[in-house]
Amino acid sequence: MPVPGTNFTFVTEFLFEGFSSFGWQHRLILFVIFLTLYMLTLSGNVMIVTIIRLDRRLHTPMYFFLSMLSISETCYMVAIIPRMLSGLLNPQKAISFQDCATQLFFYLTFGINSCFLLTAMGYDRYVAICNPLRYSVIMGNRTCIQLASGSLGVGLSMAIIQVTSVFGLPFCRGFVISHFFCDVRPLLKLACTNTTVNEIITFVVSVFVLVLPMVLVFFSYVLIISTILKIASAEGRKKAFATCASHLTVVIIHYGCASIVYLKPKSQSSLEQDRLISVTYTVITPLLNPVVYSLRNREVKEALCRAF
Repeated sequence: MPVPGTNFTFVTEFLFEGFSSFGWQHRLILFVIFLTLYMLTLSGNVMIVTIIRLDRRLHTPMYFFLSMLSISETCYMVAIIPRMLSGLLNPQKAISFQDCATQLFFYLTFGINSCFLLTAMGYDRYVAICNPLRYSVIMGNRTCIQLASGSLGVGLSMAIIQVTSVFGLPFCRGFVISHFFCDVRPLLKLACTNTTVNEIITFVVSVFVLVLPMVLVFFSYVLIISTILKIASAEGRKKAFATCASHLTVVIIHYGCASIVYLKPKSQSSLEQDRLISVTYTVITPLLNPVVYSLRNREVKEALCRAF
């Protein structure tokens, strides 16, 4: 907990406010709900990765990126949800300074990685629909690996910048984080120094990892939709739309929730509201990946049937 310093009381451990204001019975209900969603998401993502790995018919760029997204979402959840579940049962359990930095690092790395993987999937759909004759040449194995590696590289770089920026600050305004995991904005609230530079860094990083990919994805879909509308066959248009609908659903929810938290002005920032939205993109959105891509995707369903 707090350790005496020269002029301040410096912090070596944090407590999550999380859902501590809820009664024991309500926390227990939330524990059961979140644990169920967590297990469903983990099993769903493992199932998707396994099916794609085993079924050679799914060895295509689209499913390669889907498997990478499933792995990224799994790592992203593992960094946050177990500690959150533990906090529901034991709200007084502290997290050390180092563990908090580690959690933030992995949360940012895989969260940003997922953003750029969704962008790569949008580019894949653009090439498949707008340039189908050159699809196999443009989206070769090397290109897919480069896009996936680049997404992870950006995630690692941005995470290092943010973690270094935040944990280089002295913390002395209490040790209770108004959240259920270590996130940038709640941590900056505890710093006992001017955080203007850190807030600028956070905003620039947020624009780079949210606005830029979002613009690229939606620009791709403008071109995709204009190409689909030129298809003479109604069945062909329906099939083309179907291949994009799942991806677009996940994109809108993923970028939408994250943008509300990280891009809104500080004057409109409410940590309680951010916490509620964070539940959506840390617990519910990762579940959409296996649900949307398995229940709405004919090829995945057929691969599942063959596997069973």
